[in-house]
Order: sequence, then structure tokens, then C-alpha cells
Amino acid sequence: MKKGALLTTVVSMITIFSVTGQTTKSDLLQYVDPYIGSAAHGHVFVGANVPWGAVQVGPTNITEGWDWCSGYNYSDSIVRGFSMLHLSGTGIGDLGDVLMMPYTGKIRTSEGTQQDPASGYSSHYTHANEKVSPGFYSVKLTDYNIGVSLTASERVGFQRYIFPHTDSARVIIDLSQGIGWDSPAKTFIAKLDDSTLVGYRFSQGWANDQRLWFAIRSSKPMNQFRVYDTTTLKSFDSLTAQKVKGVISFGKDIGTVAFKVGISPISSENALANIAAEIPNWNFDAIVTQAQNKWRTAISRIKVQSDDLAKKRVFYTAMYHSMIDPVLFNDHDSSYRGTDKKIYPHAKFNNYSVFSLWDTYRALNPLMTVMHPELVNDFVNSMLAIYQQQGKLPVWHLMGNETNCMVGYSAVPVIADAIMKGFDGFDQNLALEAMKASANTGEYGLKYLTSLGYIPADKEVESVSKALEYAVDDGCIALVAKKLHKQADYQLYKKRSEYYKKYFDSTTQFMRGIMSDGKFREPFNPFQSVHRENDYTEGNAWQYIWLVPQDVPGLIALFGSDQSFTKKLDSLFVVTGNMGAQASPDISGLIGMYAQGNEPEHHVAYMYPYAGEGWKTAQKVHRIETEFYTDSTNGLCGNDDCGEMSAWYVLSSLGFYQVNPAGGIFVFGTPTFDKAKIKVNNNKDFVITAKNLSDKNIYIQSVKLNGVPYSKSFITYRDIMDGGKLEFKMGGVPNKEFGKASKDRPRN
Repeated sequence: MKKGALLTTVVSMITIFSVTGQTTKSDLLQYVDPYIGSAAHGHVFVGANVPWGAVQVGPTNITEGWDWCSGYNYSDSIVRGFSMLHLSGTGIGDLGDVLMMPYTGKIRTSEGTQQDPASGYSSHYTHANEKVSPGFYSVKLTDYNIGVSLTASERVGFQRYIFPHTDSARVIIDLSQGIGWDSPAKTFIAKLDDSTLVGYRFSQGWANDQRLWFAIRSSKPMNQFRVYDTTTLKSFDSLTAQKVKGVISFGKDIGTVAFKVGISPISSENALANIAAEIPNWNFDAIVTQAQNKWRTAISRIKVQSDDLAKKRVFYTAMYHSMIDPVLFNDHDSSYRGTDKKIYPHAKFNNYSVFSLWDTYRALNPLMTVMHPELVNDFVNSMLAIYQQQGKLPVWHLMGNETNCMVGYSAVPVIADAIMKGFDGFDQNLALEAMKASANTGEYGLKYLTSLGYIPADKEVESVSKALEYAVDDGCIALVAKKLHKQADYQLYKKRSEYYKKYFDSTTQFMRGIMSDGKFREPFNPFQSVHRENDYTEGNAWQYIWLVPQDVPGLIALFGSDQSFTKKLDSLFVVTGNMGAQASPDISGLIGMYAQGNEPEHHVAYMYPYAGEGWKTAQKVHRIETEFYTDSTNGLCGNDDCGEMSAWYVLSSLGFYQVNPAGGIFVFGTPTFDKAKIKVNNNKDFVITAKNLSDKNIYIQSVKLNGVPYSKSFITYRDIMDGGKLEFKMGGVPNKEFGKASKDRPRN
């Protein structure tokens, strides 16, 4: 174990004990370390929230580059304040809204600099004086000797500041501050009474038109309130400007003061109502306990047994990270503001936002159908509402805004997966309508795809990746059309789902860009990556051969034989080459050219069973888990991407993974734990055991399902959700016959 990992784990356990007053050996929160992935490229959120809560209140550093996309990086030691909203694991920075910072001394309205934080209101801090656990965060501000503690409900952040003896206790609300691409467009703050402030922050960035209203309640009356336009004093009660900043001053020796900060996508009045509904009193410790109990309930859906505490920390932290996003985007009364900026009062579903769908359709959304199926209908209804408001399903939706980030119409696999698995809390005919509309917008190369059957590489950037993602999505539409008895739609989208075959060059065995004249692009270098500017999205030709999860048997057929396919797949994990100076930074976690740090590869290790060589999946998955998932601050090999990287680990450590994103077929790999128990529908359990499991005994020798010998190399969603027992017998030598027969292979 790394020394840093041990330190952060001990701090996390102390935090749970000191806040709640008790902990037990069975308390799963002791295994959650929010610092995991907070250094380097993990970009995870560090702070206080509840599962899928609208609020993520936490520390915000002074941004120093890409690795501060969440607002926090473990390498830092300067904090500029505590913001109400943060992203987790993304490759683009945004949010950071409603930043508050306590300080002492003369009034300062700028944040200062990394080199000289004392020139503004920022402060040094140390990890020795910082504690974090699910639902709680605290830190001592070194420069001011102020203690800060944070917790949250769904739509309210609760901040508690403990000031030293001073006659200059101050708190700034800096509405000019944001993270990454975010910049204020119009901001407003007003004093309602001596303990209440209201306002809004409209901003532009990754989300082009973000609108957030807030309300702040103080536990003690403000002695003075001043409002600034950047650095110029303008008012003592209210101001509307691009960069409004409010400064609260308290009297002498204020001691402890707390703030409840409610947010709303609709109005400050609704933000006040959210405070009244969710945190009506001032018992901070009670709200911490409430938040942590919500995390206990959410995380306890899966319980694992192992003597390896590091693996348990990695597992339960991965579960935790998989339940930060999507986030609620509504008020306590279920009203919300749509993508069209209209208000939808008292919706019949909980509206969500922050849909990182290009990432999450692969592992996180399938995981949610198993781990938290009660959320699936709300997720789908949110997406269908977005379709009705903007004319297509969400691509990468952020706080009520379509960013159109990444390629594909990746809401389709998520909705199709729900339909194929029997979820019916939404209009399935509307869902098919939305899918078809999204597949025929004509944008991002679709006009060529629908007219020519391919996307010319000299007409459209990232043409190969786009075409392959569209084929995945179209395959999902075909499944839904078939289930809904729409035969014409089924035939059309089944045909479109096979367009990937046009890109396969049988001579080189790569997916290659096709020019307008129908010939492959020349010259061709399968190693080269030019970030978002050549034929491949955040990858190269080696990494995009395999993006056919909807039709793995069809891909194998292109290679001519199982042996030819697995030979090329074997090569992926050993070949090396120069990707070029403009290679995407997202290509990380490399084994050969396999890149665990980016999502298009996440299913690839699980393709071997389709060719009858599942034992190789065990090898590859075990190595990926061991090398790229650790309990250190640098414990993720790439952006967590709203929990997708973590969700891959959760599923894989259980011993299986859903390759076809809408198939309901979970392909075996290798289990990580001696025993895992998943609480499924109607309080049933699905129990997974691994006999003789060790770091050497990673190969499946035989399987029993509900006590009956089982020869297939996969199980179905229904097998899991009906409850029962899956028994793996493990060994140190591959049983190459297990799952080899054609009848035992997954067929999508």
C-alpha cells in the first residue's frame, strides 16, 4: 500500500467517526475514500453532497490547468472558496457557482493568485487539516485560522465557519467566480433582511446559457453588507452586474456562523422553499448524519467480502463515484426549467441533468439498471422531456443546456437498454420517436450517412468514430423497433447498424476513413492520433477497430475466423508506437495500444468470449484492475467521466460486463471478491461467490447458476434481477474449454 493511500484512508475513517460519533466494522462508509482519483487526471469531485444531489458543495482551488476541471486537485494547497456546484471526472471544467469564502482582516474582493493568495481572500491549507467522507468535508484555513465544515441535502449546501477571536470576520459571495470554461454573463444579489440574501448567476461556458438562482440564510445577523461590481463598491443592499460580489461583515468575536445555501433552476423564492423543505433547522451535525445515511443506503445495494482492504476501498469508492452524476435539476416540489427555458411546474418525474452519455452508456447506465433500478424511469423521462424541448435526445446535457459534446446520439443505448430490460415507466412509443428523430438530424455527418451510407473523411472530421458510434446507436434503435413490432423501422436501422462494415479494410484489418471517391484515406498510420481533428475521436485506428459492441459476431466475421480476430485482439495489448505530438491526452492507462483511460475501449477486453477464448478476458481484466485502479489519490488512470471509469470497475469486479449496451447480456471476466451480494428487486439478493479465488487463481474453471452446472460464458439481466446464486470455481490455469462451444458464447 502506498503511504499516501494509507494516510487518506485513516483521515476518511476518522472523519466518519468524529462527525457521526460512532462507526462500526460493518459501516461501509469506512471504505469510501473521496481522495481516490483526486490527483492527476481523475478529476473527481471532492466535497459534500448526497447521491445524485443537485448540490456538490466543496473547495475550489485557483485553476492551474486541465487537471483542475472539478475545481480541486490533491496536489494543490490554495483554496479560493467553497462553491455550490462542481462536476466530477469530466475533461472540461465548468460550474463553480456561488462561491463563498470566509476570511479576516481588511475587505478584499479579488481571489489573489497562486503565488500570492494573501493579495486576495484565498488561503493556504494542508491535507493534515482537511477531512472528507461521503456527505461531509472540513478544512482549516491556514492563513485565517478559520475552520470550515460542509454538508448538504439534495438542493441545499450547509456551510459552517468557526472564526478566531477577531473584529473583522467576513464572508464574500463572489458571483464572478467559476471553473474552467465558465464565465459570468449577468449576476444579481440582494439583501432581504439581516440574515437573508437572494440572487442569481447567469453564465456562459461549456453550458452556453446556464441560469442558477440561489438564496442564503445566515444563522447570525449580518453587521454590514456591501455589494461590489468587481472591485468597486456600488451598494449596501443589491446590485445587478456581470461580476457582482457581496461582502458580509460580522461584529466582534462572532465565533461560529452557519449558512444554508439553497439553489433552484427557477427562482430565488423556490431556493428559499428548498431550504425550508430540506434543512429547516440549524443542526449541522444532524444534517451530516442524514447525508451520510443516504450514502450508506445507496452504497449498501452491493456488499462484498474480502480480506484485502485496499480492494474494498477501491470498490466502495468506485460505487460512491458512480452515484454523483447525473444530478437532480429541479426543485423540492419537482418543478424545473427545461432546455427551452420554460418552467415545468410539479413534474410527475424527477428531472435530471449532467448526462455524460458518450461515456456512461457503456458501463454506468447498465450498472444503474442493476444497482439502482428505481432511478431508471426518471433518467429516461428526463431525456424524453429534453427531446420534446430541443427536438433531439440529449448528447451531453449540462444544467439544462445541450453542449453537443462528443459523437453519437448516445442517449439511444440508455433508453433502449431500459426498454429491453422491461422498464415501462415512460412512453415507449415516444422513446422510439425520439430515437428516430435524433438519428436523422442531418448534423455531424448524418446527412452523408443517410444519403451515401457512409461519412466522407474529407467532408467531416472524426468520420470513423462518428460512423461507428452511429452504428452502435442504430443497432439499439433496431432492437427497440423489433420489440415494438415496427418492422420497417427494424429493417432500416438494422441495415444502418451494419454500416460499420464499410470502414473495415481487410488488408490492414483496421477501420479506416473513406474519402468522397470511395477509397480509403492515404497515407495511413494506425498509431497516429490528432486530438479531435482526424478520423478518430480521442483515439487512433488501433483503438477503434473494436467499436462494434452491437454486433461482435459480425466483426469477427470480417476478420474471417475466430483465430484471426483473437490474433489481432492479442496484438492490441502488446503493440506500441508513436501516437504523435498532437495525440489526445485522453489516451491513457495504456497496455500496448489498449487505453483503459478512455471509454471506447471499455468493452474490448470482454470480446474474447465471443470467439471462445474467455480465459484471455480474465487475464486482461485482472491486469487492468490491478494496474489502473488503486486506493491512492492517483488511483484512476484517466478522467472518471461522471462515474463511468468507476462503474467499469464495479461491474468488472463482480465478474461480468455488459458488452452490447442494450443487450442485457453480461459477459464473464474474472471476479475480484470472494463473495458479493447484490440487493435486487423485491428485496431479493443475487449472490456471487468465487471459490479458490486469489491473485493467481483468476481463471474460471466452472460455473453454477442456482446450484445447476452452467456452461455459458455470460448471464442475462433477468438472471441477476430474479435473484439467486452465481458460483465461480477459480483456478490458476485457464480452463480453455469453458465457454468455447458456439452454443455457450454470447451472441449479442
